Amino acid sequence: MLSNESAPPPTFSRSNSQASMDSTSMEDFWCEVENIKESREDGSEEATLLEFKPADEGELEAEWLQDVGLSTLISGAEEEDGQALLSTLTRTQAAAVQKRYNTYTQTLRKKNKHTVRDVRDIFGTNDSSLTFETVPVPPVPSNGIQLSGQKPVWKSVTSNSCLDCGLDKGSPSITEELSYEVSFSESIAVLPKTQEWPKNQRFKKEDSALPKFIVRKSRFGLTEVGDLSPEDMKKIRYLSLIELTAFYDALGVELKRNRAERVRGRENGLFGVPLTVLLENDQKKVPGIKVPLIFQKLLLKLEETGLETEGILRVPGSASRVKNLHQELEAKFYEDTFDWDQVRNNDAAGLLKMFIRELPSPLFTVEYLPAFITLVEKISKIKLQLQALHLLIMLLPEANRDTAKAFLQFLKKVVANEGKNKMNLWNVSMIVAPNLFIYKGKRANQQEMQAAATTAHIVRLLIRYQDILWTVPSFLISQVRKMNEAAMNNSKRQLMFDKGVRKLLRRKTMERERPERPEGAVTFPPYLQSDIPEGVIRVYAPLHSKVSMAIQLNSQTKAKDILARFHCENSHGSSQNMRGQIQSLHEIGGNIGQHCLDPDAYMLDVYRANPQAEWVIKPKAS
Repeated sequence: MLSNESAPPPTFSRSNSQASMDSTSMEDFWCEVENIKESREDGSEEATLLEFKPADEGELEAEWLQDVGLSTLISGAEEEDGQALLSTLTRTQAAAVQKRYNTYTQTLRKKNKHTVRDVRDIFGTNDSSLTFETVPVPPVPSNGIQLSGQKPVWKSVTSNSCLDCGLDKGSPSITEELSYEVSFSESIAVLPKTQEWPKNQRFKKEDSALPKFIVRKSRFGLTEVGDLSPEDMKKIRYLSLIELTAFYDALGVELKRNRAERVRGRENGLFGVPLTVLLENDQKKVPGIKVPLIFQKLLLKLEETGLETEGILRVPGSASRVKNLHQELEAKFYEDTFDWDQVRNNDAAGLLKMFIRELPSPLFTVEYLPAFITLVEKISKIKLQLQALHLLIMLLPEANRDTAKAFLQFLKKVVANEGKNKMNLWNVSMIVAPNLFIYKGKRANQQEMQAAATTAHIVRLLIRYQDILWTVPSFLISQVRKMNEAAMNNSKRQLMFDKGVRKLLRRKTMERERPERPEGAVTFPPYLQSDIPEGVIRVYAPLHSKVSMAIQLNSQTKAKDILARFHCENSHGSSQNMRGQIQSLHEIGGNIGQHCLDPDAYMLDVYRANPQAEWVIKPKAS
């Protein structure tokens, strides 16, 4: 991680630097570093330092187990969520968990601490070592990774069947296809073990040097991060950290993490306030908001008037004006008395960058900033870098992820106006990188200084491939489904062994003198209940005049076909509340919390994956 106390630009050593660029091509980066330094020296930014706490032996492993939702392995308590999570792991994921748990237990024994419970006592296994029942995953090279002795086969792709994320001009002649069907770590595991990364990797700053990737839609369609319930996204984060660790293990790369003391930021105001606190305050004014109001307003100001400004982001605004605007915003923003017309575009860009730098914790989190650096320094193939980056994005807390998404969407618009603002992808990446990866703290050493080109390349990947990064890999969603099913089965078993509940059920059954509903039957509101044949779903649309409809599914029925049918049936009688709102079909309950379906999802496949779900048409969450 870089520091704001940086010395003048270092001379890059091609023999020592893992990822280097000519010093002349990094001029914008170091100019931005100097601007940041001057901004802090003149007092316009507060100098809250983040202190890093050295980790005791074994503490990192304990924290890792807690962060992936496996605190049960530390506490010894029989937690259903932990058992359900373990039951969904692939072979490489289970190996990653076992490696961290073994290190943790060995460390405790060396320190002569309290007796460590054997995992056999926790989960009732008979094996002598910690082993988990893993989900079998065939070694199919569906991530676009070419196996030894096999030739890649490129298929023609239509615009409706995939997510296209690449270059608008000068694109490579070959387009690479990504797949989310198989976990990244399982595909890596079948690569030749003798592969080594080049010692002197260098980046090409030309945009055309980046390959073009597409993600082919499966029959379940694509799922964006906002399409799942918060409860299921929490499980996605657990699984993403396990998968990222397994991915790095398969590559022979150490997954580095920082341990930082919690820094308590301001509890009110705009700048220097934790994102969660800022959003909590903003939601009192605008319920359901996901990106801080001040950040949205700065982006909107720049999008309306600044996208065509030459050198936007690169040319600094007046330091004195930015300082005065900062103070005026703090006093007038929430009173709606601030005059945005007085703000010049370069000053607005300066305020935007200041907001990001002044966050008490970095936008990409203190813990995983080293992992961002490592994915470029230790992994040479851009496809593998992208897969690691994808998992890191899945790890971000919701507030960080939503704010980062809004910021990257803005940067993409800046690059799209390159013809007028003279800011290409590499220029923007060099300017933004120090604002994201320079952080208040200890003085940077030479190795960290040499990571300048690395951080710029990371930002370039984030901007270029952001449409891919905001989708949830389908193999993770499949694991969440299995995790929810395992948790439900555990609950049912626990319920059956509760004698009091069993007696109550028996008495109720005798009183009613009728058979129980079959296990797995779908439960609808009383006025919608009916016998539903196999392959038929009842869709509920509370905002339409016709609130429900039974629909026979076939192998070609898509979610958008159901939406179109409801729109046709209700074109003249729908509620005023839904006018102008985008309606989506949602899968609710069963083995998923809530899932907003891709319009191209094949409904018979989704139905078979979750026959206990209910199907509701309602507006998609913004």
